[in-house]
Amino acid sequence: MAKGKSFFEKLSGNLKLENLNSSPSQEKNSEEINLEEKSKKYSKESEIEGQLAIDVYQTEREIIIKSAIAGISPEDLDISITNDMVNIRGERMDEQSIDSQEYFYQECYWGSFSRAVILPEEIDADQSKAIMKNGILTILLPKASKAKSKKLKVELED
Repeated sequence: MAKGKSFFEKLSGNLKLENLNSSPSQEKNSEEINLEEKSKKYSKESEIEGQLAIDVYQTEREIIIKSAIAGISPEDLDISITNDMVNIRGERMDEQSIDSQEYFYQECYWGSFSRAVILPEEIDADQSKAIMKNGILTILLPKASKAKSKKLKVELED
């Protein structure tokens, strides 16, 4: 008699190790088929483009964006900056081709990635710079100098 899935397996979609080694001739129930279809759909969507993890913070004079971006040469990065937005694009290529069935864990992202950041305040795009050190990308964005306020005298027109 076949044992049903545990509550955790139903919730997470995980299969027990014994289920991974089952013969292909065994019938799959509709719940297992739905999980496989969802998994395939998710993997196709995630192959399109990854999202870069970032930290964004400010000092008195700058907005700073940092990201761990190991495995990428500076030439493979495309960073575009406007006064209120930063776009970072790139691609991390795996140097070796390994069949997906040979992996025990596959958590590193390989392929193209991007990240758009809407800035909390206006910056001076012309004075911005990007630095790569020890696999950490740091983008320094000087804050735009705030215009001094000026009082206007209202004139009476005849």
